[in-house]
Amino acid sequence: MTSYSRQDVLRILQISSHQLQGWERAELIPPQQAYSFQDLGQLRTLRALREDDVSAASIRHSIIAMKAVGGMANPLLEASLVRTGTRLAFRHLGTVLDPIRRQLLFDFERMERQPATSEQTPLRYPEAAAGRGVQIRFASAVQAEEFGDKHGAIAIYSEIIAADPAFAPAYINLGTIYFHMRKFGRAEELYRHATEADPAYVLAFFDLGNVLDELERPDESIAAYLQAIALAPRYGDAHYNLALAYERKGELRLALRHWQRYLHLDRNGPWADHARGQIHKILGRERLSLAWRAERFVPRAKVVTSELQLVSRGASACE
Repeated sequence: MTSYSRQDVLRILQISSHQLQGWERAELIPPQQAYSFQDLGQLRTLRALREDDVSAASIRHSIIAMKAVGGMANPLLEASLVRTGTRLAFRHLGTVLDPIRRQLLFDFERMERQPATSEQTPLRYPEAAAGRGVQIRFASAVQAEEFGDKHGAIAIYSEIIAADPAFAPAYINLGTIYFHMRKFGRAEELYRHATEADPAYVLAFFDLGNVLDELERPDESIAAYLQAIALAPRYGDAHYNLALAYERKGELRLALRHWQRYLHLDRNGPWADHARGQIHKILGRERLSLAWRAERFVPRAKVVTSELQLVSRGASACE
């Protein structure tokens, strides 16, 4: 088998050593000194994604999710990537799957390529125990959403749930429609059904946290976000929303922890800039708070003891 050195890879792909090391640090490809032809294909995919401004955190999280959902050792080699807005999906065996949402997407590109006179192969949901009829109906509902037929999509998703109450993606998609209609009570009900149908469905808990936040039930919202993070510790969006929820409750130390975690996962873009700003504000506010308390409450005759007590109170007040 032909192998390529690191210098060969840099020359062939026209990338810098710094770029390659960055991809290795982001765990997108393992560090190595010799590369196969398949490795070159994977690196070409990574280069194209980065040139298209897809963050390393997004790529990594999608790869991890696809490994779990699709049972693949290396999704970048075993499936082809598809951009769906700001998210990544994978095309495999005639199916387009968003691994983060565990959601089957309608493959418009494939349908456009296929002659109208040929018999079309039904799309398949990789994990579903549901029959082919449910899967085809789900694809039809997704297509209705894509074309803006909201009421048609609602009707189809409702039929799917009636036919197969364990088909979690239908609850999520239907709940999201109601969420955007600001019918938050109905959306919450559907998201909760999704968590019951599939307790490992990360997006179900994330979306449940979002709707509970809209319903101004912060403790329940925080619990849902924490469950999403327990299932997917590198889920940046959940850390971001959890930081916001803790801020609204005045729990700044906990908010700081999740702002920092989000920034570790995604360092570029407007959301990363906002996270940096919030970290700066919290750190500044905490310093001012401690200084004000020291001036107001610490007796001069007991400086050392009072300072130690002050630190303890400050920590408990903000945790």
